Amino acid sequence: MIKPQNILVNIPHKLNQELFETLLQHNSVTIQRIVSKGHKSLESEWYDQEKNEWVMVIKGNAVLSFEDQSAIKLSEGDYINIPSHKKHKVIWTDPNNETVWLAVHY
Repeated sequence: MIKPQNILVNIPHKLNQELFETLLQHNSVTIQRIVSKGHKSLESEWYDQEKNEWVMVIKGNAVLSFEDQSAIKLSEGDYINIPSHKKHKVIWTDPNNETVWLAVHY
């Protein structure tokens, strides 16, 4: 029997580091839940991914920065598509509330 699951439950109360959970992996697609609470990328750290990434903020707020120095604020319900090898990083997530992301790598 197929049972529904909820992306907003089972979030640890204490997050020493960002939580990355693979929800589904099939062929060339990976879907992840990411939970942040005040977490951000290291100053010198850039994501430079082999695959495209479609990412949505389900709950909370965040700011992404790109190598060209542009920045995008994401609030609940906002999503973007990041092409492969587009260098980016997280420069801010809300330190007082969890930010729950849905990321699809394809």
